[in-house]
Amino acid sequence: MNTKAMYRLSYGLFVCTVKNGKKTNGCIINTAIQVASSPNRISIAVNKANYTHDMLKETGRCNVSVISTEAEFELFKHFGFQSGRDVDKFDESFNAKDYRIAENDIPYITKGTNAYFSLEVKESVDLGSHTLFICEPVMMEVLSDAASCTYEYYQKNIKPKPQPVGKTATGKTVWRCTICGYEWEGEELPDDFICPICKHPKADFEKIIR
Repeated sequence: MNTKAMYRLSYGLFVCTVKNGKKTNGCIINTAIQVASSPNRISIAVNKANYTHDMLKETGRCNVSVISTEAEFELFKHFGFQSGRDVDKFDESFNAKDYRIAENDIPYITKGTNAYFSLEVKESVDLGSHTLFICEPVMMEVLSDAASCTYEYYQKNIKPKPQPVGKTATGKTVWRCTICGYEWEGEELPDDFICPICKHPKADFEKIIR
Protein backbone atom coordinates (compact mmCIF):
# COMPACT_ATOMS: atom_id res chain seq x y z
CA MET A 1 0.00 0.00 0.00
CA ASN A 2 1.48 3.35 -1.06
CA THR A 3 0.50 5.82 1.66
CA LYS A 4 1.71 8.71 -0.50
CA ALA A 5 -1.65 8.40 -2.26
CA MET A 6 -2.98 10.41 0.68
CA TYR A 7 -0.99 13.38 -0.62
CA ARG A 8 -3.20 13.39 -3.74
CA LEU A 9 -6.26 14.39 -1.74
CA SER A 10 -7.05 18.10 -2.04
CA TYR A 11 -7.13 20.36 0.99
CA GLY A 12 -7.70 23.99 1.73
CA LEU A 13 -6.07 25.90 4.60
CA PHE A 14 -7.91 27.83 7.29
CA VAL A 15 -7.45 29.63 10.60
CA CYS A 16 -9.85 28.35 13.24
CA THR A 17 -10.26 30.91 16.04
CA VAL A 18 -11.95 30.45 19.41
CA LYS A 19 -12.61 32.31 22.64
CA ASN A 20 -13.23 30.98 26.13
CA GLY A 21 -13.69 33.63 28.78
CA LYS A 22 -10.83 36.10 28.36
CA LYS A 23 -8.65 33.64 26.47
CA THR A 24 -8.56 33.95 22.67
CA ASN A 25 -6.72 31.47 20.48
CA GLY A 26 -6.47 29.97 17.01
CA CYS A 27 -4.75 27.32 14.92
CA ILE A 28 -4.29 26.24 11.32
CA ILE A 29 -6.60 23.48 10.05
CA ASN A 30 -6.82 21.90 6.61
CA THR A 31 -10.32 20.43 6.67
CA ALA A 32 -13.38 22.66 6.47
CA ILE A 33 -16.09 21.67 4.02
CA GLN A 34 -19.81 22.03 3.49
CA VAL A 35 -21.32 18.61 4.14
CA ALA A 36 -25.04 19.44 3.83
CA SER A 37 -27.12 22.27 2.38
CA SER A 38 -30.48 21.82 4.13
CA PRO A 39 -29.87 22.47 6.92
CA ASN A 40 -26.56 24.12 6.04
CA ARG A 41 -23.74 22.29 7.77
CA ILE A 42 -19.96 22.72 7.71
CA SER A 43 -17.60 20.14 9.16
CA ILE A 44 -14.17 20.94 10.53
CA ALA A 45 -11.59 18.50 11.90
CA VAL A 46 -9.27 19.73 14.65
CA ASN A 47 -6.28 17.86 16.05
CA LYS A 48 -6.72 17.00 19.72
CA ALA A 49 -3.13 18.13 20.35
CA ASN A 50 -4.15 21.72 19.63
CA TYR A 51 -5.27 23.95 22.50
CA THR A 52 -7.85 25.34 20.09
CA HIS A 53 -9.47 21.89 20.08
CA ASP A 54 -10.00 21.93 23.83
CA MET A 55 -11.43 25.45 23.79
CA LEU A 56 -13.81 24.63 20.93
CA LYS A 57 -14.90 21.43 22.67
CA GLU A 58 -15.83 23.46 25.73
CA THR A 59 -17.46 26.49 24.11
CA GLY A 60 -19.00 25.04 20.92
CA ARG A 61 -18.32 28.20 18.93
CA CYS A 62 -15.58 29.29 16.53
CA ASN A 63 -14.75 31.31 13.45
CA VAL A 64 -13.08 29.81 10.39
CA SER A 65 -11.13 32.21 8.15
CA VAL A 66 -10.38 30.93 4.65
CA ILE A 67 -6.70 31.52 3.84
CA SER A 68 -6.10 33.00 0.39
CA THR A 69 -3.18 32.91 -2.03
CA GLU A 70 -2.24 36.39 -0.77
CA ALA A 71 -1.30 35.00 2.65
CA GLU A 72 2.28 35.25 3.85
CA PHE A 73 4.26 32.54 5.60
CA GLU A 74 4.14 34.56 8.83
CA LEU A 75 0.43 33.75 9.15
CA PHE A 76 1.20 30.03 9.16
CA LYS A 77 4.08 30.49 11.59
CA HIS A 78 2.00 32.55 13.99
CA PHE A 79 -0.98 30.22 14.19
CA GLY A 80 0.73 26.91 13.44
CA PHE A 81 4.26 26.93 14.82
CA GLN A 82 3.43 27.75 18.44
CA SER A 83 0.86 26.60 20.97
CA GLY A 84 -1.79 28.75 22.57
CA ARG A 85 -0.95 26.96 25.81
CA ASP A 86 2.38 28.80 25.82
CA VAL A 87 1.66 32.12 24.11
CA ASP A 88 -1.15 34.60 23.57
CA LYS A 89 -1.61 34.56 19.80
CA PHE A 90 -3.62 37.77 19.92
CA ASP A 91 -1.22 39.88 21.97
CA GLU A 92 0.71 42.82 20.52
CA SER A 93 2.85 40.46 18.41
CA PHE A 94 -0.14 40.02 16.10
CA ASN A 95 -1.14 43.24 14.34
CA ALA A 96 -4.62 44.36 15.42
CA LYS A 97 -5.19 45.59 11.84
CA ASP A 98 -5.04 41.98 10.61
CA TYR A 99 -8.20 40.81 12.36
CA ARG A 100 -11.65 41.94 13.42
CA ILE A 101 -14.13 40.81 16.04
CA ALA A 102 -17.24 39.07 14.71
CA GLU A 103 -20.72 39.27 16.17
CA ASN A 104 -19.98 36.17 18.25
CA ASP A 105 -17.15 38.10 19.98
CA ILE A 106 -14.51 35.86 18.38
CA PRO A 107 -11.78 37.27 16.10
CA TYR A 108 -11.55 36.40 12.43
CA ILE A 109 -8.50 37.01 10.27
CA THR A 110 -8.70 39.71 7.59
CA LYS A 111 -5.16 39.75 6.16
CA GLY A 112 -4.39 36.93 3.74
CA THR A 113 -7.94 35.57 3.81
CA ASN A 114 -10.92 35.78 1.47
CA ALA A 115 -13.92 34.83 3.65
CA TYR A 116 -14.90 33.87 7.17
CA PHE A 117 -17.61 31.78 8.81
CA SER A 118 -18.99 31.96 12.34
CA LEU A 119 -19.87 28.44 13.39
CA GLU A 120 -21.84 26.80 16.18
CA VAL A 121 -21.15 23.14 16.92
CA LYS A 122 -24.19 20.88 16.61
CA GLU A 123 -22.46 17.54 17.13
CA SER A 124 -18.99 16.07 17.28
CA VAL A 125 -17.40 12.75 16.39
CA ASP A 126 -14.26 11.32 17.99
CA LEU A 127 -11.90 10.27 15.19
CA GLY A 128 -8.91 9.31 17.31
CA SER A 129 -6.23 11.93 16.66
CA HIS A 130 -8.88 14.49 15.65
CA THR A 131 -12.40 15.50 16.55
CA LEU A 132 -14.83 16.15 13.72
CA PHE A 133 -17.14 19.05 14.55
CA ILE A 134 -20.40 19.32 12.60
CA CYS A 135 -21.35 22.99 12.68
CA GLU A 136 -24.09 25.39 11.68
CA PRO A 137 -22.87 28.61 10.03
CA VAL A 138 -24.59 31.55 11.73
CA MET A 139 -22.67 34.31 9.91
CA MET A 140 -20.45 34.43 6.84
CA GLU A 141 -18.84 37.15 4.76
CA VAL A 142 -16.63 37.44 1.67
CA LEU A 143 -13.49 39.43 2.46
CA SER A 144 -11.66 39.53 -0.88
CA ASP A 145 -11.68 38.19 -4.43
CA ALA A 146 -8.33 36.41 -4.01
CA ALA A 147 -8.33 32.68 -4.73
CA SER A 148 -8.41 30.26 -1.80
CA CYS A 149 -5.07 28.78 -0.80
CA THR A 150 -4.84 25.05 -1.35
CA TYR A 151 -2.37 22.86 0.47
CA GLU A 152 -0.57 22.33 -2.83
CA TYR A 153 -0.29 26.10 -3.40
CA TYR A 154 1.12 26.53 0.09
CA GLN A 155 3.74 23.87 -0.60
CA LYS A 156 4.85 25.36 -3.91
CA ASN A 157 4.48 29.10 -3.37
CA ILE A 158 4.34 30.08 0.31
CA LYS A 159 6.39 27.61 2.33
CA PRO A 160 10.09 28.57 2.31
CA LYS A 161 12.29 26.15 0.42
CA PRO A 162 14.45 23.95 2.69
CA GLN A 163 17.95 25.28 3.26
CA PRO A 164 21.02 23.05 3.51
CA VAL A 165 21.79 22.25 7.13
CA GLY A 166 24.47 20.37 8.99
CA LYS A 167 26.37 20.30 12.23
CA THR A 168 27.14 23.65 13.78
CA ALA A 169 28.53 24.80 17.09
CA THR A 170 25.11 24.71 18.76
CA GLY A 171 24.67 20.96 18.34
CA LYS A 172 20.89 21.25 18.63
CA THR A 173 18.70 18.42 17.37
CA VAL A 174 15.75 19.52 15.26
CA TRP A 175 13.08 17.40 13.61
CA ARG A 176 11.78 18.99 10.40
CA CYS A 177 8.53 18.01 8.70
CA THR A 178 9.37 17.17 5.09
CA ILE A 179 5.83 18.07 4.07
CA CYS A 180 5.37 21.60 5.41
CA GLY A 181 8.70 22.59 6.98
CA TYR A 182 7.51 22.76 10.60
CA GLU A 183 10.40 22.24 13.04
CA TRP A 184 10.36 20.63 16.48
CA GLU A 185 13.40 20.86 18.77
CA GLY A 186 14.36 17.91 20.94
CA GLU A 187 16.47 14.77 20.97
CA GLU A 188 13.68 12.30 20.22
CA LEU A 189 10.42 13.03 18.45
CA PRO A 190 7.57 11.18 20.20
CA ASP A 191 6.26 8.20 18.22
CA ASP A 192 2.71 9.59 18.29
CA PHE A 193 3.75 13.11 17.24
CA ILE A 194 1.50 14.75 14.66
CA CYS A 195 2.61 17.85 12.75
CA PRO A 196 0.45 20.76 13.95
CA ILE A 197 0.44 22.26 10.45
CA CYS A 198 -0.10 19.45 7.98
CA LYS A 199 -1.12 16.68 10.41
CA HIS A 200 1.46 14.22 9.11
CA PRO A 201 3.05 11.68 11.49
CA LYS A 202 6.59 11.13 12.73
CA ALA A 203 7.43 9.11 9.62
CA ASP A 204 7.39 12.33 7.59
CA PHE A 205 9.98 14.10 9.79
CA GLU A 206 13.73 14.22 9.21
CA LYS A 207 16.33 14.59 11.96
CA ILE A 208 18.71 17.54 11.67
CA ILE A 209 21.73 18.31 13.88
CA ARG A 210 22.49 22.02 14.04
